[in-house]
Order: sequence, then structure tokens, then C-alpha cells
Amino acid sequence: MYDVITVGSSTLDVFAKANFSEIIKIKEPKGETELLAFPSGSKILIDDINFTIGGGGTNTAVALSRLGNKVAYLGKIGDDIVGSAIEKELNKEKINQICIHTKGKSGYSLILDTLEHDRTILTYKGVNDTLAYSETPVKKLKTKWFYFSSMMGESFKTIEKLSDFAAKNSIKIAFNPSAYLAEKGAPFLRKILENTEILVLNKEEACLLAGHEDMEGMLFKLRSLGPKIVIITDGKKSINAVDSRFIYSCTPPKVKVVDATGAGDAFAATVLSGIIKKKKVDFAIKMGTANSCSVIQHYGAKNILLRYKELIKSMKKLNVKISRKKYA
Repeated sequence: MYDVITVGSSTLDVFAKANFSEIIKIKEPKGETELLAFPSGSKILIDDINFTIGGGGTNTAVALSRLGNKVAYLGKIGDDIVGSAIEKELNKEKINQICIHTKGKSGYSLILDTLEHDRTILTYKGVNDTLAYSETPVKKLKTKWFYFSSMMGESFKTIEKLSDFAAKNSIKIAFNPSAYLAEKGAPFLRKILENTEILVLNKEEACLLAGHEDMEGMLFKLRSLGPKIVIITDGKKSINAVDSRFIYSCTPPKVKVVDATGAGDAFAATVLSGIIKKKKVDFAIKMGTANSCSVIQHYGAKNILLRYKELIKSMKKLNVKISRKKYA
């Protein structure tokens, strides 16, 4: 029996750091957009390059495993050199693989980074989008929790069916959708949301699902869709949550940001681990905040994910204060 099976993508992440770029701002009906610009037709020198394994499914699996949970990863991996690197990483992190191996290309991301840490991510999904439910080894899905990261195409249909499987087998679900799922609207995600225990998303995603309401309005509207616990992050500004009795809020500590890739995965997975360990939302938020602060101070989504004892020390050092207001 696993504590958690993570379901999501796996990629090879390539971080390319350049000294030169420009930020161009354009105004649109929905607001202002910043564009990362490089000269057309030029050869841009890269100052540094790093290779790491990424993707929501493996990022969260590693975070959970390092915190002492028994974890398996369910996803689709290609028969290429990237697929071999992903398998090696999972084995190193003691994560069991309920993976479907197939002919084709694994996922790949190119992260363009600048001195100001304005980044743009070019992602090739590869076989990540082709995970069919009929391929899934259902007999191996013995777990207390599923963690669903964002999936597209056939793979999204699979996590919908897995949410039904979870409901029938008393398996709880933590769900962390992306903006490209959230923009499809709450009806599109209804089947998963109805069976979700913990929903973690950022403010942009929350607005797409719940509309541009005040923070408490979004929390309650999202909770009305099915999740028992809803947590909304708002970058450096705030973290807000609601459960069956309380509304929680806090301000994240100020730390030097080197690379924000994987911070959301680290936060959401660590929150789940905190709920598993102590069943307290405020404790889980403190855990998630400490681990995401560790990640954003280094390159790569997994390199500085903390182990439990390290995390407790970091929590004490950061001393995040969480306010709690009773509403029921």
C-alpha cells in the first residue's frame, strides 16, 4: 500500500541562462502582458546550462518521497535517452514506477532564463499526453492518496477515470491543475473536482475557475465545487486556504529568487505530506512554504527539495505566521 501515487508528466528540463534579453510590455483588453525578447536572427551566447528531470508527476513524487512517504509514479515514458534519465532519477529517489513505456519521445522543456530571472518555458509534451486508462495497471493502484498534476489529451481522460476509481475505492485525491486546464472552466473539471479532497492552485488558476472575486469569495466558490480543502497561492503576496471550519492566510517570507521552476509542485506536494502527517492545514501550509522557498533559491525543480528533518528546521527559521478565522 502506497501513501501516494502521483499522476502527471515527466520531462527533461534544460535551463539556459543568458545575460541579454529585453522585457517588452504590451497592453491587451485583459490587461498588460510582458514578453521576453531576444534579437531576431541573432546567435545568443548562453552563460550557463543545467539539465534536470522535471514534470509535475516526477517533481511531486520526489518531494513526497524525500519527506518519508511511500510513493509511486504513474505516467508514460518514451523509449529514448530522456526516458532512461527519468527512470534513473526515479530509482535514485526510491520511487516505485507504475509507468507505461512506449515508443516515442519523452517530455522535454527548455527554460530560458535571464539575469533578472524573467523566464519563459518551451515545453514539448511528447508521450505524456497519450496515457490511456486501458493501459493503466489497475491492480497496482493500491494507495491512500492520488496526487493529480495537470494532464492533457488522452491523459486528462485517464485522470478523470482515475477519479471515479478513487471514489469507488476510498482513495483521496489532491489536485493541482494548471492554467491551461483551469481556463477550460469548472464544468470541464467537474468530475475530478467532485472527488477532490485537497485543491491547490495559484490565483490566476483560481480566477479562471471561480471568476474574479475577492479571495474569500474564490475560496468558498471553489470549495462548493467539491474539494474539502482549497488553498490559493498568490506569489509573494499571500497564501490563503479554507476547510470545513476555518479560513487561513499568511504572507510568504522574503527570500532571494534564483529560479521559480517547480516551486508550485514543491508547495502542493509538501502540503499533501503535511496533511498526511498531522491533518492540520496551518501546519501543512508552513511545510509547503518552507519547501517552495528552498526550491526557488536554486536551479532545478528537485535539487534542493528538503527531507523532513531539514524541513522542520527551515520552518522554525522562517517562522511563518498563519492567521486563522472561524466561519462555521
